[in-house]
Amino acid sequence: MKHTILVATTLTEEALKFLQNAKDVEVIIVKPTPAEVSREIGAAEALIIRDEVQVDSALLDEGKKLKVIGRAGVSLTGIDVETATQRGVIVMNTPGANSIAAGEYALGLMLALSRQIIPAHLELAQGQWERQTHLGIELYGKCLGLIGLGRVGRRVAERALAFGMEVIAYDPYVAEAQIADLRVKLVGMDELLARSDVISLHCAATPETQHIIDADALKQVKAGVRIINVAFGTAVDEKALAEALRSGRVAGVAMDVFEQEPPLKSPLVGMKNVVHTPHMGDSTQEAQKDLSIQIVQQVYDAMRGADYRNAVNMPFMPGRAFDKMAPYLKLAERIGTLQHFLARGRIRRVAVEYKGEELEGLVKPLTVGLLKGILEPVLGASVNYINAPLLAMERGIHVTQTKGLDVVDYTNLVSCQVHWEGGGQMVVSGALFNRKEPRIVQIDTYATDFVPEGTMLVFGSYDVPGIIGKVGTLMAQRKINIAAWRTGRAEKGGQTLTVVTIDQPLPEDALTEFRKQEYVRHATQIVLQS
Repeated sequence: MKHTILVATTLTEEALKFLQNAKDVEVIIVKPTPAEVSREIGAAEALIIRDEVQVDSALLDEGKKLKVIGRAGVSLTGIDVETATQRGVIVMNTPGANSIAAGEYALGLMLALSRQIIPAHLELAQGQWERQTHLGIELYGKCLGLIGLGRVGRRVAERALAFGMEVIAYDPYVAEAQIADLRVKLVGMDELLARSDVISLHCAATPETQHIIDADALKQVKAGVRIINVAFGTAVDEKALAEALRSGRVAGVAMDVFEQEPPLKSPLVGMKNVVHTPHMGDSTQEAQKDLSIQIVQQVYDAMRGADYRNAVNMPFMPGRAFDKMAPYLKLAERIGTLQHFLARGRIRRVAVEYKGEELEGLVKPLTVGLLKGILEPVLGASVNYINAPLLAMERGIHVTQTKGLDVVDYTNLVSCQVHWEGGGQMVVSGALFNRKEPRIVQIDTYATDFVPEGTMLVFGSYDVPGIIGKVGTLMAQRKINIAAWRTGRAEKGGQTLTVVTIDQPLPEDALTEFRKQEYVRHATQIVLQS
């Protein structure tokens, strides 16, 4: 089966060859215009773009087969992530691929602004030799305030320290222990504004950072400050900044990003003491090569289910190897599917418990896996890791994390208790054998041990002699081979729960006949793909 990938941006030749050489991929390349993308989106399972293409709800409506949106770059502006999540479409970006380029560019703008390089260049090109009118400042000894200390912010900090600058930073999501260079000091926003000779923005585009530099912030800045923005245009109130420039409160501004691009109505464009460039902070040969190859490899792996790195609307954490996580995700899904089939009413509440060092940090992804397993028998392929929590919420399924479930003792254990309409409940627990093979080790009060795959007959019986023979005889009459048998009992001579793996499903009439046997309390047939 071939996956159709629609490319609506410029990629390097190496990246395009990667896709074109993949035997299971069909590549469609179009110009990044609404008409071109709209014409081809209906057949695409994946879409690779930059900020030229707006992926709104209307385009998502047209992309009925769409599974992955890959954004070459960090920004997700223009992508309706919420609607994509509702539709089960993975949205991924490429953080870090352009961090060196963007960091170097910030320093380039800082130098150009501090030494008035661009106006001097333009004057000389016009035959003017005006050395005395371009008195700049040195960066050495100045205080640099970084708003945002992520990948790019840290690159800028490293280079600024080499210039002999004092570096302070504001980032509420970074702790002191995460900073490798102790010369970089975390401070509050008010202190950063008051102390900085140069402010450089490297924050993400979030509601919290919308106009983080506004009229109120500009009242607090050190007189004569210079402000650099290579992050996101939404971080700066351009009208307020233009007024601060006119008043002399701000000595200079360097902007590579704007609220509206192109910035045809920006008050900053053309102002004295402003350096402005057309969003080219990552425009290096090296960054474009890295961005291109990274996004095509990410999209390709996501299409095949091999990895989901840098997916912004999936519960997988950066830095956690997907191949190590995948067996636990499969286990969680299987537990959820078993709960769906074994529940004797509509599931209303799900309580999860995770025990063991290997499961630390996996609460969210495993819970999503459990929900996917519960919903998939009903919703089919329309449910996935992206939209499972939303679909569960829409169906009135309440999810909690708990402690103290009555479960078997395993070093690393995934447990799920469901409550269904009518007051019933059940616990199913599982573990990995050899860190790769999912095994179910508990159903309700019964200890067990079986691989959750293939066709299984789960039935309640009694702890009396002859049950195995009677079931074997019934299967033999139907010419159905038993592959595995596992019986658990709550107590000697009491009730039992048996899981029989068979080579093919029992026909409906045979299942009905089986349920009528005097030794059968209840029986459920479950078919799981391997």
